[in-house]
Amino acid sequence: MTAPRNTPRTAGRRRGLGALLAGTAAAGLLLTGCGASGDSSSGKAADAPATREDGPAPAPSERGGDRLSTFALDVDTASYGYARRVLSEGGLPEPSTVRPEEFVNSFRQDYDRPDGDGFTVTVDGARAGDGDWALMRVGLATRPEPADDDAGRPPAALTFVVDVSGSMADEGRLDLVRQGLRTMTGRLRDDDSVALVSFSDEAETVLPATRLGGNRDRVREAVDRLEVDASTNLGAGVRAGYTAALDGLRDGATNRVVLMSDALANTGETDADAILEEVSHARRDHGITLFGVGVGSEYGDDLMERLTNRGDGHTVYVSTAEEADRVFSEDLPRNVDLTARDAKAQVRFDPRTVAEHRLIGYENRRIADEDFRDDRVDGGEVGPGHTVTALYAVRLEDGASGRLATATVRWLDPASREPHEASRSLSTERLHGSVREASARFQVTAVAAHFAAALRENGFGPETPTLRGLAEHADTLASRTEDPQVEELAQAIHRAAELRGDE
Repeated sequence: MTAPRNTPRTAGRRRGLGALLAGTAAAGLLLTGCGASGDSSSGKAADAPATREDGPAPAPSERGGDRLSTFALDVDTASYGYARRVLSEGGLPEPSTVRPEEFVNSFRQDYDRPDGDGFTVTVDGARAGDGDWALMRVGLATRPEPADDDAGRPPAALTFVVDVSGSMADEGRLDLVRQGLRTMTGRLRDDDSVALVSFSDEAETVLPATRLGGNRDRVREAVDRLEVDASTNLGAGVRAGYTAALDGLRDGATNRVVLMSDALANTGETDADAILEEVSHARRDHGITLFGVGVGSEYGDDLMERLTNRGDGHTVYVSTAEEADRVFSEDLPRNVDLTARDAKAQVRFDPRTVAEHRLIGYENRRIADEDFRDDRVDGGEVGPGHTVTALYAVRLEDGASGRLATATVRWLDPASREPHEASRSLSTERLHGSVREASARFQVTAVAAHFAAALRENGFGPETPTLRGLAEHADTLASRTEDPQVEELAQAIHRAAELRGDE
């Protein structure tokens, strides 16, 4: 579905993004704009004929005649977590590991949520002072997480695939994995089942699919037996994991493989597409999804992200005991349940009001516009409690008035596979005058996106806010929201400013 990240057209998109963000920031967008959303509608979508098989999508033109922007939903957050880890250790993340959408999606949002499966849609925006630029936010939200572990979700059949190669001996790797598994074992229900596969140069099924009722000590003992071994044959681990998942497949349950690794593959198959092609029948015929948990100061970000993208799942990154507890305890419902399959978003811009638009991030999640309603083309899998945010830099036509854009999300019901859609529009009249007049959550989104662009593009240019200025804005937002994660964002930006000497 997606284009490789390091292609010439992707590089061109990155250069375009940097120039467009430079224009918006130079116009005073960030430090000088959120409006209410417009009309909405939702319901079952009409069937549409299939147009092509899954494959790489052409890069869309985002100015001139093309007024559509289409992408698969993505709830990954690993890029931001890994960047924070690198910064805390006194380094700057490699630009290729910085994905703005994963920075943005790491923070709580203020969107309304639906009562059942599917999404609500929020579209809001803010002007860039007196200039032609605006920042537009498209927000998609699923229903809240269940109030407790026994409410609202089907049983889970989870196969944990644990990397025990030599590199996992470093502090913050296998020890965090063990802690996370122990935490999750305590939080899962009696009717959930767990299998455990370990891999180094070879793969081994440590524990076949086992119901937790009466067997929690057995599962913990298997976790405690995990010991570091030799090289990293990640391909063998994934294959063995899917085999174990098929052996333990349960009808009516959420069947998921959970890969826990630093993804530093150094033996066997190391290509994500080739690895997952061997188990494609498990993904396509049985709906087994892949959830990646990345660990380690040295981390194979690209391989892990490509694996989970192709495996109909998502990725998180953990570097502390607190983060491991949050992923395997507080975020548990989102990691084992689904509320939407193959979810895609399409934004239609009105040529009478919008001269140019640019989606910030999502480079390797973009799909052809005509594939939006082709349900054979892969989208994103999303669970309860998730939000997905897409930011657009928009240049308005002179004197623009009226509708700017309409955002539509399409998804398949996780049980029936019936398609549904929901839409919402934004008009110029609903734009806030500046980012500073917008909601605190809108401002956090803007700061996170600009921080990612600064790390990836080596700054915005002489006319744009410094990292120090972003850090001070984040300090204000941390105080206003009283959100520890926003405080962590401020600390990360301060650290980047120190390392860059950006005063």
